[in-house]
Formats: sequence, C-alpha cells, structure tokens
Amino acid sequence: MVGYDPGSKGAAPAPEDAALSGSAAGMVTRALISPLDVIKIRFQLQIERVSSRHPEGKYWGLFQASRCILAEEGLPAFWKGHVPAQLLSVCFGAVQFASFEFLTEMAHKSTAYDSQTAGVHFVCGGLAACSATVACQPLDTLRTRFAAQGEPKVYGSLRHAVSTMYRTEGALGFYRGLQFFFYKVLKNLMGPPPKDSNVGGQCLVCGSCAGVISKTMTYPFDLIKKRLQVGGFEEARVHLDRVRKYGGFVDCVSQIAREEGLRGFLKGLSPSLVKAAVSTGFTFFWYEFFLNAIQNLKGSQ
Repeated sequence: MVGYDPGSKGAAPAPEDAALSGSAAGMVTRALISPLDVIKIRFQLQIERVSSRHPEGKYWGLFQASRCILAEEGLPAFWKGHVPAQLLSVCFGAVQFASFEFLTEMAHKSTAYDSQTAGVHFVCGGLAACSATVACQPLDTLRTRFAAQGEPKVYGSLRHAVSTMYRTEGALGFYRGLQFFFYKVLKNLMGPPPKDSNVGGQCLVCGSCAGVISKTMTYPFDLIKKRLQVGGFEEARVHLDRVRKYGGFVDCVSQIAREEGLRGFLKGLSPSLVKAAVSTGFTFFWYEFFLNAIQNLKGSQ
C-alpha cells in the first residue's frame, strides 16, 4: 500500500524501509527507461521541428532518432548520463516515498482527515514532490547535460562535470530551471498514488495512467526546464543542431513561441508519454515489490 493505511493489519512501514524501497524502485526503473529519456531530451533541445512528414532537424521521429544515435554514438549512448540519472532516481525515490509515507501518517494522526482520501494524497504528494525536487535538482541538471551532449563529449566524467560547472557557473549552475520545481509538484498532484495498490498489476496500470495524464498536462514546463538547464553548455550542442541562449523563463517562452510555435512546447512528447507510462507504473510496482519483500524479511526473523 502506498501511503499510510490505518486499516492495514500490519504495522506502517518504517521511514527507512520506505526510503530503501523507493530508492530500489527508482534504480530499477531508471535502468529500463534510460533510452527513452535520452531520446526525449534530444527532442526537447532541438530547435528545428520534430516531424517525420517535414523533417528539418537532426531528429524527426522516435525510430529515426534511435537509429541515428545507435549508428553515430553506439549502444551505450542510450545510457548517457546514467550515473547521475541513477543517483537522481535513487535520491528522488527515497525522499519522495519516505516523505509521502511520513506525511500521510502525520495527516491521519494529527488531523481529522483520513489518510487514504484523495485530498490527503493530493496535498501530501505535492509536498513530497517539493522535498524530492529541491534535494535532487543538481543531479537532474547533470543528468540533462550528459544526455544532451553528443560526440566528442564535453564532460568526460561525473567528477569532471561537477568541477567544470562549479568553476564556470558557480553553485547556482546546478539549480538551473529550479523555478520549475512546481512542474514536479503538479505532476504528482495530478497523478496521486493509487489507493488500492496491493495487487501488482493494478498498481502498474494505475501508475501508468497517472503518469501519462500528469506528463501531458505539465510537459511544457519540463521542456522549458531542460532548455534552461543546458544554458552555458551550448558548445556541446553545436554539432547536433542549432542552439539558442535564453535569458530566463519569459525569454525562453517567447523565443520558443516565436520560432517554433505552440508545437515547440510539445517536442518529444511521444517518447515522454511512453516513458511516463512505463516509468510511473514500474516505479509504483517495484516500490510495492521491494517494500513487501523488506517487510516479509523482517517478519521472518
């Protein structure tokens, strides 16, 4: 069960169990969906239109982009930035699920609200997303830059990336796009964890549907965040496609609207929806799996 359940026969999961299960769920899911994430980021950062009917840029379709990346950069390219991405997933999953379990239990015990109502999940999901996003934003920025760079690489390793960014952009460079942390908040609020998630298949389907709906509604914010995160990293993009420099949120929105139209805010939506369905469903599925495994292991001792 995701979230505190007062009617559960067993004890509520300990914060460390929720954190460990969330980390494990994020790690497994990230390894599975990394190729879709790389393609999505490449689409989001491309200035030219992404269209198979009217190809203009380097990438114009999901399968075409897959073949292109495979031919030019090899199979490992689909896992570019996988180390910071894994750290992001582990950190985000731990903070998000531990916070959600804690907040729903606190809401039930400290207020008159039932922890299993949609309203409580709505608020607690948003607060958990806030906590996880702020804690993990530097890793998200690093992941985006690794996935965005082609060949030759600008960043040779995670250590090189951290030192270069800190030296050239300062500590705030790791928080580019943080003003869109509410993108994650909205995403979780629009897709609250399923209430009845004891059955793995039901949890998988409910999580997938929630992921698709929330991703579609908040997608433009994700695209803008990615554009801002690669600010100051233009040299790694020159050989891939045209690049733009943005002065901030308003400048980014106006440039995209003027040069790329409304469709520009939805570039990469197709691989993103596939990723959202798979990643959200699997995250809840694996969270339940690992949490049950931990509790069963404790019960047998």
